[in-house]
Amino acid sequence: MSFLSQSWLLDRRHALRAMGTCISLPMLECMLPLRAAEPPAMPRRSAFVYLANGVHSLNYQITTPGRDFQFSRSLRPLEKHRSVITPISGLHHPGSLSHHHNCISIWLTGGQLGPSDRNTISVDQKMAEVTAQHTRYPSLEVALTQGSLAWTADGVQLPAQRRCSEIFASLFEAPKGGTAVQRKALRRKASVLDDNLAEVRRLETKMGAADRGRLEQYLSSVREAEIRTRRADAWLDTPLPAISETDRKRTNRDIPQTQAGDYFRAVYDLLVLAFQTDVTRVATFSLGGEGDAFAIPEIGITESRHQLSHHGGDPGYMEKLTNYDTFAIEQFGYFLTRLAETQDLNGRPMLGSTMALFGSGMSYGHSHGNANLPLVLAGGTDLGLQHGSHLDFNQGHFSGYQLEKPGEHYALCSRPANPDAHMSNLLLTMAQKMGVEVDRFGDSNRAVQL
Repeated sequence: MSFLSQSWLLDRRHALRAMGTCISLPMLECMLPLRAAEPPAMPRRSAFVYLANGVHSLNYQITTPGRDFQFSRSLRPLEKHRSVITPISGLHHPGSLSHHHNCISIWLTGGQLGPSDRNTISVDQKMAEVTAQHTRYPSLEVALTQGSLAWTADGVQLPAQRRCSEIFASLFEAPKGGTAVQRKALRRKASVLDDNLAEVRRLETKMGAADRGRLEQYLSSVREAEIRTRRADAWLDTPLPAISETDRKRTNRDIPQTQAGDYFRAVYDLLVLAFQTDVTRVATFSLGGEGDAFAIPEIGITESRHQLSHHGGDPGYMEKLTNYDTFAIEQFGYFLTRLAETQDLNGRPMLGSTMALFGSGMSYGHSHGNANLPLVLAGGTDLGLQHGSHLDFNQGHFSGYQLEKPGEHYALCSRPANPDAHMSNLLLTMAQKMGVEVDRFGDSNRAVQL
């Protein structure tokens, strides 16, 4: 029977069973309904990459708006991706202007996070509310330090993974002992969580207001763990995707911290593989927090990024910070290349259906300047994004970039030229492109037009 005349339909998650093995089929033409009213929707994906402590702004800043912009020294590695990226200047998070230590925490939330406030949901988790029904994992969190970029609706920070072999195993390896053993363990965990919640609720009636507030955050963490446990149980009978030996060797390995470039690329390869196999459609990757971003000995940087960002005008430190910026941006360019060369289900480059945001919640680390955030949005052209221009929200609100006068430019990085240019506006646009039906996100006041 020719597939052109087939009257049957094969489910995508159908498993071939032979010689005691299970493999998951790729998307095939025979899985698509013949003469369907409309083609199946292609997966929409988003990735967020965080660079701590801002950048060396004088070597990073693009000074010309629109399509005729010239790449700055730090951004030059992205020049070959010009048609699929948008460098963005002039955005800020109002909630971080007086609390610089919260830059990483509210980068994807836009929250007003003071000393006594709780965070709000991050945009990646808002997206995951829509995409999770289709994937084994709602989202993937990777970070060089313990905390991730992801926050739940209850203001709980999700844990992150770091070691590539552990990330690979969590996504693509069958549970040890088999499905039955894993299901028993998951249900035991769910039962413990249920008992824990019941016991805590009994204690709650005897607590004061302050204790009840702290308890609520604890309960939020328990509820999140319970949801993920029950979700893992529900997916146990679904075959894991088959991984080629090439992809396995590329990603299933541990890399010493002294080989930062190799590590970054391995993580990006894992993100591509996770998107390609549709185990998740949302991912975050933090290259370290504001106080602990690590050194890169392979390019001669033995100082931490935090140390370099507080350069105090030292030429050697400023040069190293620029080299660090360029290095991190070059690795992000590798991610875009991998997305561009990997085919999506429709045979088009996966970069077209994947938005990738690179940037920082700080602009100028030496003085903790949190305005004029360094941001680059890439991909998502199949979702309606148009690239190839420098989107500059400072234009019309200042007298022009003065890179030859560092003091003047650093002031721009500390006080927003355009107070209405909130980064949450960009996050709102990305959420809408992912199919999230919202008119506001965080402290947004309008969506960004791209």
